[in-house]
Amino acid sequence: MSAAAAKAQKEAALRAGKKDDVIIRVRGLVNGFGGKIIHDHIDLDVRRGEVLGVVGGSGTGKSVLLRSIVGLNHPLSGSIKVFGQETVGLAPDEMRGLQLHWGVLFQEGALFSSMTVAQNIQVPMRRWTNLSQPLMDELAAMKLSLVGLPEDAARKYPSELSGGMKKRAGLARALSLDPELLFLDEPTAGLDPISASQFDQLVGDLQKSLGLTVFMVTHDIDTLRATTDRIAVLVNKKIKVGTIKELLQDGDPWIHEYFAGPRGRAALDS
Repeated sequence: MSAAAAKAQKEAALRAGKKDDVIIRVRGLVNGFGGKIIHDHIDLDVRRGEVLGVVGGSGTGKSVLLRSIVGLNHPLSGSIKVFGQETVGLAPDEMRGLQLHWGVLFQEGALFSSMTVAQNIQVPMRRWTNLSQPLMDELAAMKLSLVGLPEDAARKYPSELSGGMKKRAGLARALSLDPELLFLDEPTAGLDPISASQFDQLVGDLQKSLGLTVFMVTHDIDTLRATTDRIAVLVNKKIKVGTIKELLQDGDPWIHEYFAGPRGRAALDS
């Protein structure tokens, strides 16, 4: 089966068999800062097992939406349910219990500069488990292998890594506790085209092999084309969701320029 046919089959399965299997449900979400509203009663469902890309122009609150879902931003109003659990206003100890089930890769990897790569990967293990040091070392080595980093990367510090290696190390830490849900914030930003393409392939392979649900903020059209099942577009304080073909039928000028402009056409035609 070709890659295009496999992706079409996956999309059909998501539509037909998993419409009610929603892992993230956002309803009536309002976010704003300094009296300015950036999200005006938006609704969003993320289905189990899909890769959802989130795009939008500058100031539309892509990362704010991600941070709201993971509990790092407190919305003005609305409901956010993850794994069926309401997270808005959730007590800290209950929120920590939910956080065990997801991993987050922030921009630039957000690695601790004073720690080795292995120590960075072990941060969630130290916080949430009582594993012995030898076992944590073994698990960190496994995570490094999972994201395609060499064994000797474990002993290096973030300053000794290339941009692509930092992203992979950050991804290894996000996968430290074997999450069901993975949040990626601009995962290919700052990478050269070859490294970005390799990272896209890695995310796709991990999603399939580990059965992950992926919520990915990105502006990279190549990444959207290569990895996503659906795309959520933040525009005019609202959100619109669909495949690229479906979104182009919407008629919104920004959406049309983004996907059907010169760079969008080049990515889609490649």
